[in-house]
Amino acid sequence: MTTTLERPSQRTEPRRRPGRGRWRGTAVAWLFLTPALILFLYFKFIPMFEGLRMSFFKVQPFLGDEWVGLDNYATIMSDDAFVSAVWHSVLLAVGTTVGSLVLGLALALLIEGPARYLWFVRTAAFLPVVTTMAAVAEVWRIMYHPGDTGLLNSILGWVAIEPQPFLASEDTSLWSIMGMSIWRGTPYDMMIFLAGLVGIDRTLYEAAAVDGASTWSRLRHITLPALRPVFWILFTLAAIRGLRVFVEVYVLTNGGPNGSSEVLMTLIYKLGFQRSELGIAAAGGIVLFVATLVLTVSVQLMRRRQAS
Repeated sequence: MTTTLERPSQRTEPRRRPGRGRWRGTAVAWLFLTPALILFLYFKFIPMFEGLRMSFFKVQPFLGDEWVGLDNYATIMSDDAFVSAVWHSVLLAVGTTVGSLVLGLALALLIEGPARYLWFVRTAAFLPVVTTMAAVAEVWRIMYHPGDTGLLNSILGWVAIEPQPFLASEDTSLWSIMGMSIWRGTPYDMMIFLAGLVGIDRTLYEAAAVDGASTWSRLRHITLPALRPVFWILFTLAAIRGLRVFVEVYVLTNGGPNGSSEVLMTLIYKLGFQRSELGIAAAGGIVLFVATLVLTVSVQLMRRRQAS
């Protein structure tokens, strides 16, 4: 009697193409990104190109647009109100950037550490960032009330200082807006500085302490050089935020009194929606975009030059 040994059938799985799975993953990623890209295209990129087109036309909604070339740019660049708005924007951007960086670093150094209670302090300090800008500006407008009953003037009265006009004076309106902007921007810078401080090697501080280095020496020779990349990032973001400020000025002063706090964004808004000069307003928007782009590229080039 003969027995035959039957070998089990070996199933050969089809080989998958190496690029097939990668292509499928890319397709799935683009599928998830499509809704956001459509929103960006419709609400950001198309309006950007439309604004660029309008800057070369005299926009007349019912009569048709009229080509004017660079006349809109010449008009807005030669306007005294535009020059004043540029100066106010630059001054506000510089003051806000310097103030928020200095105070943000100081707060980060004060509350940096592993203590349990510090999470509450960090959360409380970060609240102004997550609060709606319009609500914050309205609260500060009430605090800046120029009368004796105003909150800040009441506090100043405790130390025998006369009531200040704040937003009602041409000399103090822009500085008052700057103070509120610094107050709101400082917590954001503080959190970024805290993230940078975590990455510093603690053994450097221990070695410096053994060598007898003072607190100021450790700050100057260890902390600040290690935070240099963080400084560049925050400087860029704060400067752009200062140049594009709108809600604070619109709610607090609307550019007044007598244009003393007019900035580029509020001027562009008034040109487009109050005076119906959409072409000139679009030209102002393009100028602001170019200024922001030049600022960003310049900061990046300076950062790379120092890094090399």
